[in-house]
Amino acid sequence: MKTQVAIIGAGPAGLLLGQLLHRAGIDNVIVERQTPEYVLGRIRAGVLEQGMVDLLREAGVGERMDAEGLVHDGFELALDGRLEHINLKALTGGKTVMVYGQTEVTRDLMAARDACGAKSIYQADQVQPHDMKSDSPYITFEKDGESYRLDCDYIAGCDGFHGISRQSIPAEVLTEFERVYPFGWLGLLADTPPVHDELIYARHERGFALCSMRSSTRTRYYVQVPATEKVEDWSDERFWDELRSRLPAEQAAKLVTGPSLEKSIAPLRSFVVEPMQYGKLFLLGDAAHIVPPTGAKGLNLAASDVNTLYRILVKVYQEGRTELLEKYSEICLRRIWKAERFSWWMTSMLHDFPENDAFTKRMQQTELEYFVGSEAGRKTIAENYVGLPYEEIK
Repeated sequence: MKTQVAIIGAGPAGLLLGQLLHRAGIDNVIVERQTPEYVLGRIRAGVLEQGMVDLLREAGVGERMDAEGLVHDGFELALDGRLEHINLKALTGGKTVMVYGQTEVTRDLMAARDACGAKSIYQADQVQPHDMKSDSPYITFEKDGESYRLDCDYIAGCDGFHGISRQSIPAEVLTEFERVYPFGWLGLLADTPPVHDELIYARHERGFALCSMRSSTRTRYYVQVPATEKVEDWSDERFWDELRSRLPAEQAAKLVTGPSLEKSIAPLRSFVVEPMQYGKLFLLGDAAHIVPPTGAKGLNLAASDVNTLYRILVKVYQEGRTELLEKYSEICLRRIWKAERFSWWMTSMLHDFPENDAFTKRMQQTELEYFVGSEAGRKTIAENYVGLPYEEIK
């Protein structure tokens, strides 16, 4: 087999890149080791930055998102019992975010790929990129007991933190930056109406909590728990009681509870690898970086990587601008580190760190109070939350 761009991974990053390339007339094949059902079964974030919303529309997959997604003009910070509203639209000159689940984004992208007839290979085993530093890279894989080779011009590694793409780059070439946090998020999904019409990020002496949603009838709630906690120790009743204790009294009284559809504990880490390319192999999304979910940046950073590589490849194929390929990592990392900073800051401000002494805890509280009490501080929070602009490819 032969194609122009081989994409490893059929998550939202790989599918979005494939859809954009297809619409630009650039042939691509997606190779994924899991089944489509498994990919759709991943419960992930659902707050989309303005830039990602615009990119999905550009890819021709925005119709259902625009019909069913919830546009949010702001969000709430619950600080020790009181609500502070961050008006995103007013503070950023009209920008907003869209609440639309990652599962739904993936579903829309899969449907679009099926409709256009672009090739996706699921349940591919032993996927491996080769000769990334040469002019003739290729990937090999096995499916149904047979071995295959896919020749290509470029390889896009969209296969996540544990995928083969980053592991295929010699370790001495890469520099890894990582911080592992001493807590996780216990999340619960339920078919209950949201407690509030916007997201609530709660800072409380018992720990952080987040009230999020997937729709007007499905909610996703989180509470901070120690990294050593086990999900089986948390009954639904215990979860709802803990969440209620961390919310302001008015919101706690409005909380509608119900049986959990899914419950899990997500560890929190910050991670970046540099560079994000090795010859003709390019890393995108979780393959290159992880953020704690506090700033709602994980999926959105993957989309900005896609935007950068897509626009570079269009110029390569349409204008012969191959020199732009060497700029991919540099361009992506400028935006990634700023998003890492915001996610780290939100995590540092809103969570309880058991190791912090009394002075550090008071500094944490004062820093947050300063930002919330200042117009400039609110603008800084808002412009980061809606997403920093994508860098133009010149």
